[in-house]
Amino acid sequence: MKKVKIYKQDGTATKKSVALDETVFGVEPNDHAIWLDVRRIQANGRQGTHKAKERGEVAGSTRKLYRQKGTGNSRAGSAKSPIRKSGGTTFGPRPRNYNLKVNRKTQHVARRSALAYKAKGEAIRIVENFSYEAPSTSALKGMLASLELSGQTVLLLTSAHESAVYRSGRNVPKLTVRHASEVSTLDVMKASIVVLQQGAVDSLVSQLGKSES
Repeated sequence: MKKVKIYKQDGTATKKSVALDETVFGVEPNDHAIWLDVRRIQANGRQGTHKAKERGEVAGSTRKLYRQKGTGNSRAGSAKSPIRKSGGTTFGPRPRNYNLKVNRKTQHVARRSALAYKAKGEAIRIVENFSYEAPSTSALKGMLASLELSGQTVLLLTSAHESAVYRSGRNVPKLTVRHASEVSTLDVMKASIVVLQQGAVDSLVSQLGKSES
């Protein structure tokens, strides 16, 4: 098992380390599973409310603009015709549902694969469990600076639902804060560095490390 040092909140390394479970952080990454899950997440995030008015929905008269023959012009119907400037749109977008489904086993494979990529790339940091009594953006920025992660795209995974930590991270550029049980494949892949609270490692192992038939 690969061992990773545990850091204090002030950025100093402790004498302790965490062994990353091979069933989560040491698997052979499955690129296709990652693609399927990221595609599902992005597709499900689309509103699908796009709509263009067709000729039956635009305002205007249905009167024929001029007689069929004898004018020397092409035949023309009403001003609502799609070839007219104020006419409707031909085959325009309509509201639709973009949601895609990927079975849970594949989602777990994708998340394990994403975490395994970060582990192989030395892009995982472990910090001791911490919490704030009140939101403090400066404290969270200070922790990232002490870990030499300022300016990088960071994903912080907490071991518990820490409202003050989430609110502290809202104004920190390039920082995403998630509870370990709610992290997605896209969250992991978008981050340059994944910072986990010590308890978040156990949460990921309990969720993703189970053998699946």
